Amino acid sequence: QVQLVESGGGLVQVGGSLRLSCAASGRTINSYAMGWFRQAPGKEREFVTGISWSGGDTYYADSVKGRFTISRDNAKNTVYLQMSTLKPEDTAVYYCAASIYQLVRPGQELADFGSWGQGTQVTVSS
Repeated sequence: QVQLVESGGGLVQVGGSLRLSCAASGRTINSYAMGWFRQAPGKEREFVTGISWSGGDTYYADSVKGRFTISRDNAKNTVYLQMSTLKPEDTAVYYCAASIYQLVRPGQELADFGSWGQGTQVTVSS
C-alpha cells in the first residue's frame, strides 16, 4: 500500500494560483496512473484530473480544463497540481489518489483508485 501526503493548500483570492504536491512513500508510483479529486462541503467527491504512469496522457474535468495542470516527477515519487485562475467554486478539499491502472481515461471513478491521501484544503475567497 502506498502512502500519499498532499501539501500546498491554503487560502487564495479569486484569480490566484496554488500548486499542490502529493508525495508518495511505501512504494514507487511510477507504474501507476495518478489522480486528483476534490470534495466541497455537502457534495460528492469528484474527479478533477488524472495522469498516466508515464505522464504522457492527462485528462481534466471540464470545470478545470485550461486552468489546472497535472504533472508528475517519478524520480521524486511526487505528483503536482498547478491551479490557476482560481474561482470560488474551486473551494474544496483536494485529494491525491493512486490508480490501480497504468492509464487514465475520461470519467475516472473513485473505484479506479486504491490509495488516497488525507486531503488538503483549498479555499478561494471572492
